[in-house]
Amino acid sequence: MAAHRQVLLFLAVVFAVASLASAMEWKVGDDGGWRAQFNKTGWADGKTFRVGDTLLFKYPKDNHTVIQVGKEDFAACNVQTNNKLGAWFSGNDVVPLDKPGKMWFFCSVDGHCNNGMKLVINVVGDGAAPAPAPAPVQPAPAPSSAPVMGYTAGAAVAVAGAVVAVVLAF
Repeated sequence: MAAHRQVLLFLAVVFAVASLASAMEWKVGDDGGWRAQFNKTGWADGKTFRVGDTLLFKYPKDNHTVIQVGKEDFAACNVQTNNKLGAWFSGNDVVPLDKPGKMWFFCSVDGHCNNGMKLVINVVGDGAAPAPAPAPVQPAPAPSSAPVMGYTAGAAVAVAGAVVAVVLAF
């Protein structure tokens, strides 16, 4: 019975690590970083941003900022908005992508947004269905040799949680 628990715990750890490894950190602008006329680079073209990923904005701290705003403020480069969704100033800013949908960013230094220092991305969900309600605890079946590569990050976390719950129930 102890060996059975160890196998289940091992599988739970594997699923959890796999879900963490699937997240990407995107360095905005690649080696050029967050810079003037950024919007003209097409940096986001062809990239798929997913829930769980992060954006890393690298820039000289005293020269730029990162402000997250809504669509209208983005289109107008409205630096004076009271509707900021986020603001970062460190020069080494990590922004989590925690929900699907469009996200709009620009530099709030006077004139920078109007000169193209802005970014819009579309974040897609992981496609995982919500975790089902916990079922009554039953003995876990023997581990299968079926491949797990088809799991999305959300599904892997749900499976790992279910396996841990079963292990703890023994």
